[in-house]
Amino acid sequence: MNHRVMTLALAASLACLASQSALAQGLRPSSGASKGLAQTPGAAAPAGTAPLALPTPSAADTGPRSADFIVAIVNSEPVTNYEVRSRVARIEQQLAQQGGNAPRPSRELIAREVLERIIQEKVQLQLAREMNLKVDDYAVNQAEAAVAQQNGLTVSELQRRLVSEGLNRDRFREELRNQLLLQRVREREVDAKVRVSDRDIDQFIREQQGSEVSAAEINLAHVLVRVPEDASPDVVAERQARAQQAADKVRAGEDFAKVAREYSDAPEGRRDGGLLGLRPTDRYPELFVTSTQNLPVGGVVGPVRSPAGFHILKVVERSAAGSGPTVVQTNARHILLRTGPQLSEAAAAERLNEYRRRIQAGQADFATLAREHSQDGSAKQGGDLGWANPGRYVPEFEQALSTLRPGEISEPLVSRFGVHLIQLVDRREAKLNQREQRDMMRDAVREKKLEEAYATWAQELRGRAYVEYREPPQ
Repeated sequence: MNHRVMTLALAASLACLASQSALAQGLRPSSGASKGLAQTPGAAAPAGTAPLALPTPSAADTGPRSADFIVAIVNSEPVTNYEVRSRVARIEQQLAQQGGNAPRPSRELIAREVLERIIQEKVQLQLAREMNLKVDDYAVNQAEAAVAQQNGLTVSELQRRLVSEGLNRDRFREELRNQLLLQRVREREVDAKVRVSDRDIDQFIREQQGSEVSAAEINLAHVLVRVPEDASPDVVAERQARAQQAADKVRAGEDFAKVAREYSDAPEGRRDGGLLGLRPTDRYPELFVTSTQNLPVGGVVGPVRSPAGFHILKVVERSAAGSGPTVVQTNARHILLRTGPQLSEAAAAERLNEYRRRIQAGQADFATLAREHSQDGSAKQGGDLGWANPGRYVPEFEQALSTLRPGEISEPLVSRFGVHLIQLVDRREAKLNQREQRDMMRDAVREKKLEEAYATWAQELRGRAYVEYREPPQ
């Protein structure tokens, strides 16, 4: 493996490490009636904003802080050897879990990359403090609950697991708070400055038309049997057996949607019988595309393994590009309370919980409360956000919607705009017209420009910082 390939592999591991405490993106601005609610469908978040995952313990986490010393100074704030060692140990553990015969980056290279990531984070956190940005405990509680949910645990079970594995819960929550703070400063400093022109979209369309990858569309049905990130061999074997049982039932002629509802840990399994919708192949994970590329319509493959777990896939439909993909759209409405010095996130959530209680008791109407209290542009429409394509909202909003049935109301949800109360009105399958396809392309272009703008901003911010290197990390 050459140095460039090895560095790319290390970068992927660093991104994976960031996901241990990082949060999904805040709701992005859109051109719709409710500005600030849309984001790119299915796009990856900037560095440090990967989906939540449970951290894995390491010797540096659980052992004594021996040989701790300052390895760098960032605008008068120290970076300690312990900070670097703890992250390096986690990355090495993750690389070991990934397996494979490829050469691994040296500990020295990992330590250098980790140190640079920590320096960038400290610079950005310092800017957030200068801007007086804060993250309430309510948002941290929500993030902790999201970590627990993604790992199939309750919050109490998560806390006990942290203790049993030698991880300090207070430190874990502080990492969550810092990642939320990093996301808020990035959104404030980067997102608001990114614009997408019609010329940008036209260029994107020309590029897509010249790409063989996007020349076909496919509709897959999917069952996911999730495997926890640090699962033991016994747990992996049990999960694989469950996935094989699901695959055997499908191959024996049992209805795929029924099997998905019974076995799948993915939201679409419970909601749509595992149906993912007709979309270009470049909007599917590469594993899904390569696993199904030689299958006819109706063919089934699996279980196939990914870092998330075991997958069973069925080819439901294939079509040529440009015919207009069929997607599952959602119609939702919400009440938004903006937070600030006069209203904390906890106070806003308490008020929205009272609205929720009154609606569920039949004492109030959602639309009426939205008109009276919502501080979003959709208030005049009773909070109605209209029909939205999958991925139109950012991950936390999408996740809340995916768990709801028509008519159900979510718990209060924190975003960078404030705190939301969301109701799913309905779902439907729809074929996108040209305008809707162009809107989705606009979102894709915006996400690409956001990634580029973030990289430039982070580099410039790092360049303005005073950084003094002391002893190399050990």
